[in-house]
Order: sequence, then C-alpha cells, then structure tokens
Amino acid sequence: MRRWDGLVDGYVVQLKTRGLAESTVTLRHRELVRFGVWLKARRPRLQLEQVEAEHIVRYVRARSSFHARSTVACAMSNLRCMGEYLVARGIWSANPLRWMRGPKCDPRQRLPRRLGRAEMTAIWTAASERRQAHARYQALCILAILYGTGLRRGELARLSVDDWDGEHGVLRIDGRKTGRPRCVPVGEGVWRCIEAYLPHRHNRLELASRLDEPALLINKHGHGVNGQGLSSVLRRLVESAGLERITLHQFRHSCASDLLEAGVTLPEVQRILGHAGIQSTVRYVTLTDPERVAAIGRHPINQFLAASEGKKERP
Repeated sequence: MRRWDGLVDGYVVQLKTRGLAESTVTLRHRELVRFGVWLKARRPRLQLEQVEAEHIVRYVRARSSFHARSTVACAMSNLRCMGEYLVARGIWSANPLRWMRGPKCDPRQRLPRRLGRAEMTAIWTAASERRQAHARYQALCILAILYGTGLRRGELARLSVDDWDGEHGVLRIDGRKTGRPRCVPVGEGVWRCIEAYLPHRHNRLELASRLDEPALLINKHGHGVNGQGLSSVLRRLVESAGLERITLHQFRHSCASDLLEAGVTLPEVQRILGHAGIQSTVRYVTLTDPERVAAIGRHPINQFLAASEGKKERP
C-alpha cells in the first residue's frame, strides 16, 4: 500500500492541471488520505489490486457513522473519481464504485437562509458609515456585487480589474468552480458602486507603488483581498450593525430568492448564479414562489372566510 500515497499525489496533480479550485482539490486529497489510512490499518495487509467492493463498503459504513448523508455522498463521489483514475492507470480492472449508489440527498432539505430587509439595510448602513474612504467604497462595492450578482466568495476574490467591462456593465466570472466561465450583467446600482470604487482603488495602489496589481478588490497595502479577507470585511460590518453572524454566501441566497420573488424564471436565475444543474436553483423556489402565492390567493377558502367575516359584521 505504499504506492497509494504516490498515486494520490499523481491524481492531485491531474486535478490541478484540470483547473479545479484549490478548495476542491484539498477536499478530495483529504478524503483520499483518510481512505489510505483506513486501508493501511487492515489486517492482513491488502495489496492495492486486492481492494474489492466489500472493502469499500466497509469503509463507507465506517465513514457514515455520525455524519450527514451529504458528507457520505461527497466521500463516495471522491472515491469514485479516484477509482476511475486507478482504472486509467491499469491498477484496477474495473471501478467498483461506479455501480454503488450513495445516499439519496434532497437539496431542498436544507433550506438556504436569506437576509431580511432589516438585516440588509443595517449592513448597507454600516458600510456607508465607514470613516476611511477606500474602506467605505470598497465595502459598498463588495455588498453590491454579492447581492447584485450572487457571486460565490472565491469568484469575488478572484475578480481582476480586467474582468469588469464598465462600458457594457458586465462582469466576467471564471469557471474554476463549475468549469464554465460566464458573463453576468449588472444593474445600474451595482455599476455605480463599482465605478465609484475604482478611483479609490487607484489611489491606494499609487500610494503602495503597486499600480500593476490586477485584483479588483485590494487591501490597504495594495494586495488582492482573498476569501478570508472578504469574510473579515463582512464580519466587521455585521458587528457594526449589531447583528448576529452572517456569511457571504447568504447574499447569494438572497440574490436568488429575491430574483425569483420578482418573477425571474428559474433558467435565468440558474445562468446568473452559474449553477451546473437546475436542481441547485430549484431549492430557492421553496423559499419564495410568486406563482404559488398567487395560486393560493385564489383558493376557495378565501371566499368562504370573506363571506363569514361579512356575516359577523352585520348588526
């Protein structure tokens, strides 16, 4: 089983060559290391060619203890992809995970939490009250992009200034998460926030002598802001607003939910958010569906109750 570590390293190199996000590569590597440790602890020792479906079933059973079904499904998916790599390398003659069904996961079971109007107003007010000009305009720019386009944290952190087409009001998003780049048009409010931030970004880079910095969002030293830096900005805004814990991803949930509430179709919301499958977008319908609200408004019980209330009001 000493070959396992070398095969995992080769698989990780392949994943990076394909352009997968660093977080995805790290997650898969961690799962494969865990599986390798489990294999090495088997007695009698197994050769890699001797690993069969029953061994994988025993590992998945042990992996399932005190874990959510989504975690188990993710582990099986990672092992399945590694199995295909082993087949391609000639280590396995067939991938036993190809025919194993993971636990059924309904994405609508865990409803995304959207931000309420009061929370949104408080956060925007806290951003507009920041004293330092660069920090104030940057915070407003971050909030505008998050809520206006529904970008993921990594997508926002990787934005370069060249990804912004101010003439046409379009943001170009890389496809590192889904493998499909996309262009997202922005509304007038988001356009104004981005354009208002750019002069302050230039001044900050000029002070730091880093005019060649490509990142759209920069810190006070003129370096690009990473995902943790974006989370820190939001955390300070939330604390200033006197609110409970709020994450960057909740702006994505709010963007999707509010678009659907405004009557935007599911395929259009899917394209804006960059979902690979429409199943990921459908779960937002559980939160808000204008057509269902209008339909329930035509329920006959409303007429019965109205007639009943009318009788009660008669003297």
